Amino acid sequence: MPNTDALAFEHRYQPGAPGSRVTLLLLHGTGGNESDLLPLGSAVAPQAALLSPRGNVLERGMPRFFRRLAEGVFDLDDLTQRTYELADFVDAAARTYGFDAAQVVGLGYSNGANIAASLLLLRPQVLAGAALLRPMLPLVPATPPDLRGKHVLIAAGQHDSLVPASSTRQLADLLQQSGADVTMQWLSAGHGLTSADVATVIRWLADRFRIPTAAAP
Repeated sequence: MPNTDALAFEHRYQPGAPGSRVTLLLLHGTGGNESDLLPLGSAVAPQAALLSPRGNVLERGMPRFFRRLAEGVFDLDDLTQRTYELADFVDAAARTYGFDAAQVVGLGYSNGANIAASLLLLRPQVLAGAALLRPMLPLVPATPPDLRGKHVLIAAGQHDSLVPASSTRQLADLLQQSGADVTMQWLSAGHGLTSADVATVIRWLADRFRIPTAAAP
């Protein structure tokens, strides 16, 4: 049996189909939990393994992955600490469940997209790439990361009232300047996810990671 006591986050893990290489790291938005993005993960990558932690920070009773001081204003010290905690969790989960630590792709929404972006910026070795849904720039690292070979999808809402478009563009620019292959998609949507997000992630995963879009018959 897996030693889940060694893992620092409440989480769900679903093994992938035989022969599947990729594990999706599912990172929920504010108020979500470890079950929220499982249907999305199964929809975009039916054969992939799914690792879905619950954020360890509570804001008025709602789980998050790091503290914020106000809407769009992050506690950078806490963000840095929580990013390293999440990175260590992924490493421990790979040892516990036996998936390939070099084939982990983040799939994060809102607060989860921001912590995934922070992983790329502070602990880039943890992720092979990430699909960031409604992200903003979480921080600017003191030392730019080497993101060569990393694939990143940014899916932004044209009518998103919570995420400034300028912050999303700054994130895309920083990732590109650090060597990442960035795919930027502006969708006709607000902050919430739509069917266009699902279709966009499916196409990106198939193109960049050769992930089948349907389970084998």
